[in-house]
Amino acid sequence: MAVRNKPLVVITRKLPDQVETRMRELFDARLNLDDRPMSQPELVAAVKEADVLVPTVTDRIDEALIEQAGENLKLIANFGNGVDKIDVTAAARRGITVTNTPNVLTEDTADMTMALMLAVPRRLAEGANILDGSGKWGGWSPTWMLGRRIWGKRLGIVGMGRIGTAVARRAKAFGLSIHYHNRNHVLREVEDELEATYWDSLDQMLARMDIISVNCPSTPATYHLLSARRLALMQPTAYLVNTARGDLIDEEALVKLLQDGKIAGAGLDVFENEPVVNPKLVKLAAKGKVVILPHMGSATIEGRIDMGEKVIINIRTFIDGHRPPDRVLPLRT
Repeated sequence: MAVRNKPLVVITRKLPDQVETRMRELFDARLNLDDRPMSQPELVAAVKEADVLVPTVTDRIDEALIEQAGENLKLIANFGNGVDKIDVTAAARRGITVTNTPNVLTEDTADMTMALMLAVPRRLAEGANILDGSGKWGGWSPTWMLGRRIWGKRLGIVGMGRIGTAVARRAKAFGLSIHYHNRNHVLREVEDELEATYWDSLDQMLARMDIISVNCPSTPATYHLLSARRLALMQPTAYLVNTARGDLIDEEALVKLLQDGKIAGAGLDVFENEPVVNPKLVKLAAKGKVVILPHMGSATIEGRIDMGEKVIINIRTFIDGHRPPDRVLPLRT
């Protein structure tokens, strides 16, 4: 009996060794050992010859690219939860299935959100920078490096999905009062557990919170959800934390508010034009007005391995002629 050839799987970025080894065992896997983002011509070449493309959240798989795909490309198995850079509708028209890796980054992203929620009001980055290099400072003083207590403050969560709920559980343990804005109420038992207050009006919630945490997905409907008008509703003593997607916030408007002291500070792990960071934000970070991180929310060894295993399961299931468990449908994007 003839042995069926392994499918050609093109992986656009370097993945953890454990994941890459398993990919090589199961598929004809073409790895990116240099971990250099593929250029547009390289992506075109990949979709022309691959049976399966494994992109990441930094790759733009738009309609123009998909239209150049070869007949063999039948699956785009995204290494990541967000598919905002993949034209799922265009893929469906070409008979290409799209999958993602949901549910594996919840706890890691919630941890990072909580870390920023602590870092900004308590001025952790500023304190660390003072000791950077010399290890010396002027000594303790009753009025020096005063931050803000988070215990007892009101937290407003924008987007109460899996990550938002995980953030709420952590924040409640730190003594914050939980408020949230979502398309719908969460389950009654979850709302009771968190003693959470639901706001159907995002505007009203923004105007009343001490800390705002952005945890909703990026879609055309949520682009600049926190617009200049909405950001201006926040209290001057309030803090903003974003570990979701940069384009959910009007970044220029946020910069202006921070420069003018109209809000107290921000913690950002994502940016509107990644990997480019607005130089105005860099300057504000140097002044202690904002803590900025290079998209580290899901950066744990465990999380990346879990993502890789989901990608492998989706590919194997698809190749075996079954519907992959994490298929993304056009209407859900």
